[in-house]
Amino acid sequence: MDAQSKRAPWLWSLILIGSGIVLLLHNLLLIDFDIALYWPVLLVLLGIQLLLRGDIGFSWQGHTFGITRGSVQSASIELESGELDVQLRALRRPGRLIAGQYTARSRPSLSVRNNHATLRMSRGQTWWLSLADWDVGLAHDLPWSLLISSYLGRLDVDLRGLIVERAAIASGLGHVNIACPETADGAIFARSTFGDVRLTVPESSRALIHIKTSPFARVRLNPSRFEQLEPGVYAALPDNGEFEQSGSADLVITASTVFGSITII
Repeated sequence: MDAQSKRAPWLWSLILIGSGIVLLLHNLLLIDFDIALYWPVLLVLLGIQLLLRGDIGFSWQGHTFGITRGSVQSASIELESGELDVQLRALRRPGRLIAGQYTARSRPSLSVRNNHATLRMSRGQTWWLSLADWDVGLAHDLPWSLLISSYLGRLDVDLRGLIVERAAIASGLGHVNIACPETADGAIFARSTFGDVRLTVPESSRALIHIKTSPFARVRLNPSRFEQLEPGVYAALPDNGEFEQSGSADLVITASTVFGSITII
C-alpha cells in the first residue's frame, strides 16, 4: 500500500508565521492594538482551512492510497464513516484491489485468507477533527460483499461495473444514493432513518424491490416502469413489460426509511 498527502498543510504554516510576526511587533511596541478584539479572525482562517483541505488539523487531511490485488479472488469491505461522506465506485485501472482517498488513521486495514480479502475502514480510528471525506474505488473484476454505514455522513455508492455478491448500505441522518449494478448474486439493502434513499435501477435489469416505510415517509417512483405486485413490493418492468417470477430477478433490493423519502428511478 502506498499513501501520500493530498495537499500540503501550508495554511497552518502561514497562520503561525503571521501570528508570530504580529505578536513580536506588538511586544516590541512597534504596533499597538488589542489582540483580544481580533480572535474571530481565527474562525475565518479555520473555515478557509476546512474548505481547502477538508480538515482543520495540521496533518489530518485526506491521503491517497492504493492496494494491489495480488492473488485475491474475492473481497469484502466494511466502512464505518460516522459523520464523514463516502463516495464509492468501480476502478477503471486494472491491477488494484482498492484505491482512493482516506482521512488520517482510517487507512484501510487488509487481511487475506484463502484468496479472500477483507478490508476495513473505521471513523473511530481517526481524530475527531478529521473531516476529509472518503473516496473509495474497488476492483471491477472480482466479487464484492459490501457493508457501509454512517450516522450522519452521506453515502454515494456507484455499484455499476462491480460484481456484487451482497450489499448493505445504511445511514442514520445522512442521505443514501445508490446506482445499482445490472445483476447481484445476493440482496441489496439500502436504509436511512432520517435521510432520503435514492436508487437508480438499470433499465435492462429485472428488479424486485421491497419498500419499508413509516407513515412519515414518502415513496416516489415511475408507475410506468415499476409495477406494484403487492403492498410494498414493486417490480422493474423489462422491455417486454412483464415480470415473470421473483426467482428470475436480476436484482433483489430492500429500501427503507422512517422520516425520509425513497426515490426509485
